[in-house]
Amino acid sequence: MYIFDSESLKEHANRFHSTFAKYLSNIKIFYALKSNNHPDIISTLVNEGFGLDVSSGVELKQALDSGVDNIIFSGPGKLLEELTTAIRNYEKVTILIDSFNEMEKLQRLANISGDIIRAGVRISPDDKGIWRKFGIPMNDLPRFITESALRRNINLQGIQFHLSWNMNADNHTECISRLASTLRLLTAEQRERIKFIDIGGGYWPEEGEWLQSAATVDGIVREKIFNGRISDKKHYKWPAESIDDFARRISETLKEQIPDDMHYTVYLEPGRWICNSAMHILLKVIDHKADDVVITDGGTNAVGWERFEIDYFPVINLTRPSLDEHECLVAGSLCTPHDIWGYNYFGKDIKSGDILLIPNQGAYTWSLRQNFIKPIPKVVTLCAVRGNIKSREPVEIEK
Repeated sequence: MYIFDSESLKEHANRFHSTFAKYLSNIKIFYALKSNNHPDIISTLVNEGFGLDVSSGVELKQALDSGVDNIIFSGPGKLLEELTTAIRNYEKVTILIDSFNEMEKLQRLANISGDIIRAGVRISPDDKGIWRKFGIPMNDLPRFITESALRRNINLQGIQFHLSWNMNADNHTECISRLASTLRLLTAEQRERIKFIDIGGGYWPEEGEWLQSAATVDGIVREKIFNGRISDKKHYKWPAESIDDFARRISETLKEQIPDDMHYTVYLEPGRWICNSAMHILLKVIDHKADDVVITDGGTNAVGWERFEIDYFPVINLTRPSLDEHECLVAGSLCTPHDIWGYNYFGKDIKSGDILLIPNQGAYTWSLRQNFIKPIPKVVTLCAVRGNIKSREPVEIEK
């Protein structure tokens, strides 16, 4: 089963907001739905005052059904029916336009309805790589703003960029500096139109990224030389800056670089940082094949990809707890060799019937789940404030 910890989610959401609010006086935060779109997570964050960042018509419907007042709709290749839904809800939705072609589509649709659409434009900080699929080139921003002024049904109010997998604020500060140089090329009247600068998400959790040896250069080389995975109990960490460091460095760059005549709100789109530690996975050992091989009742279809061949998360035996880590292939029950939870576990021993915990599975797992071979696990929501447990399905839990 998945365990959803609502208090952890609230704690991270409030800390993220209070940290950036300490450095920036005018902010709006939009939770990135793609990181985890579970209904309880959405409703919790909406109740905490967050807006929602959506990237498809499916997510847009979820956001509208939640009752949230502020939605930003981003992503490439928006379908006509998706744009139509966004236009129909123009009072709540700001559309982040991804291309010149999309601007034309939006104008045609809005002209039919007669609505004036709040919009921003996404710029791509990547000139050569695969991230060019998102947004327009930075150099095209002046032309885009000029042409958008000719579309009477589009009220272009802001600029957005997004950078993923950031262990520190370097990428954000570099992109803000490049954007500031481009903004200086605009006329004062054009800069006055910019009411928000959306700096996206990609803030990595403070525990850093932990990797299996197979994800390191050394591990890849050894695997190729010896034609198979080499047993390795080591775990490899890429450190991450604290969210306070992110907020401080980003705010300093904004204040130093963005032209002084601009008055704007800073939009932020956190996803992983907010929800990563809000969901965990519980498994039961159902087959003890050997002291170093066990099978669990849950498969990695619960997380949607073979992440644990690359990513390291501790496997914790709650039945026989210990701070000692032992080598053991902890596998799932799917009929594929890539169904792996880990190569070690923390505990005194491991036997059939033991309950294992895989912590911090809130980001890009539940939203990627697959109905592949075995069913998707149920979700149990912990409600610490009320001191009880609720579930979307009946479930017995021993105290």
